[in-house]
Amino acid sequence: MFHNRFGAVARLAELGCVLAALTLAAATAARADGCPKPSDEIATDRPDVTNSSIVVPVGSLQSENGINLTGRNSGRTIDGSNSRWRLGIAPCLEVLIDLPSYTGNVRSPGASGFSDVAPGLKWQISPVPRKIDLSVTAGVALPTGAAAIAGRGAQPYIQLPWSWELHDGWGVSGMFTEFFRPAELTGQHMSEATFVIEKKLTERISVFTEYVGDYPDGARPTQLINSGGMYRLTPTQQLDFHFAFGLNRNSPNTIVGLGYSFRVDGLFR
Repeated sequence: MFHNRFGAVARLAELGCVLAALTLAAATAARADGCPKPSDEIATDRPDVTNSSIVVPVGSLQSENGINLTGRNSGRTIDGSNSRWRLGIAPCLEVLIDLPSYTGNVRSPGASGFSDVAPGLKWQISPVPRKIDLSVTAGVALPTGAAAIAGRGAQPYIQLPWSWELHDGWGVSGMFTEFFRPAELTGQHMSEATFVIEKKLTERISVFTEYVGDYPDGARPTQLINSGGMYRLTPTQQLDFHFAFGLNRNSPNTIVGLGYSFRVDGLFR
């Protein structure tokens, strides 16, 4: 009797999974027309801290890279290559991975070493042109880097980047992030909020100004103003720069960075 009941429950569970998969597939197919396509221009997660609310097209691999020079009190550090690889695996869905970056001292004091490898998954929830675009990203920094640079243990995070295209080349965007550091003795949780005002000057040139605030448990916040610009070499290549300065004593004095990003389409043909 128990075996029969268990079998019936199992079949119902399987049926429920099939129906859920079919519903998801139908919803994805219905939304696919509004998802990014290879004909779209490159949209990157840099040079601002705020990530793009737009995923990469299906079958496209995007590589985003940069280098930063940071001044904090009397110390100077340089870090790179800050590489993020993004691959479109389905309409409005991408996988991403942050590769290890090396931080080295230009002028002491300061820690040196590699950052963690951090894979993630990003889903563009609202692919509606000229409306508010919203995505959700979930990932985890794996404990592969130096503890002095990356912290201890695995560090999961969840992000909600959004953007709103206004008129005459203006746009606003932002991002809410929750970081979790369960292996740390203190500061096991940190919230981050960003807000960006962007202006498209020409078909190839855009500039932005951004507020970045990090709010860790049990510590003073870090607050920055970050400004910069992007120059699109081709529809799939971008150069960028940025300059940031701290708003309080807990923040870096200055950060200067340069970057280059490119996208390769049609990998799944």
